[in-house]
Amino acid sequence: MEFLSDPNVWIAFAMLTALEIVLGIDNIIFISILVGRLPAEVRDKARRLGLGFAMASRLLLLFSLSWVMGLTEDLFSVAGKGFSGRDLVLLAGGLFLLYKASHEIFVEVEARDEHAPAATEDAVMKAAGAKLFWSIIGQIAIIDIVFSLDSVITAVGMVDQISVMVAAVVVSVGVMLVAAKPIGEFVDRHPSVKVLALAFLVMVGMALTAEAFDQEIPKGYIYAAMAFSLAVEALNIRARAKRKAQKSS
Repeated sequence: MEFLSDPNVWIAFAMLTALEIVLGIDNIIFISILVGRLPAEVRDKARRLGLGFAMASRLLLLFSLSWVMGLTEDLFSVAGKGFSGRDLVLLAGGLFLLYKASHEIFVEVEARDEHAPAATEDAVMKAAGAKLFWSIIGQIAIIDIVFSLDSVITAVGMVDQISVMVAAVVVSVGVMLVAAKPIGEFVDRHPSVKVLALAFLVMVGMALTAEAFDQEIPKGYIYAAMAFSLAVEALNIRARAKRKAQKSS
């Protein structure tokens, strides 16, 4: 227990926790968008299960560090480009995100206008019941593995003690659990923000796919672009609220 009195341990813990929370933003957005397609009464359960999978996958990967680090070794080469297990996971996750986010954008922008109002959609979701619920949980679990792999590799590069990594993961997922509901509800209330969030996931999917081919795009650029877009959209939301208030008065 002597290491608990070491200030360097606490600094590492704070930095790693903050980094895990930042890296979990895309995970929260993905979960919020998928959970929004479920009936309201089961959304909290789906969020908890989704983030439970996120924590479980991170912890399992942490406790199998030798295997995780072995994923960085090339398995085969194509046209002189070596592909490791990590590259394949990132490629599969990136393509999945590109497909899923593009499909959700189509549903949000086109399909809803062409087919049925939200009330009818809610009825369809309730009729689908458990099948839809577990389908969404399965999609969350798949993408959790992708996000967890990058998160764990980053953690290994920052901290030596496994206990510090585990504590940081547990705390960061706890913060994500608290933040997931208000973020999800905000996204549901503002369809334009939902489309922005889906565009953000498209960018993340592109970044993961590029990284699989050793073309790394710093996530800071993606987060900065998304933050700017959200700031502009926040101004638009405020302007719409003011116009609505003026009309009603």
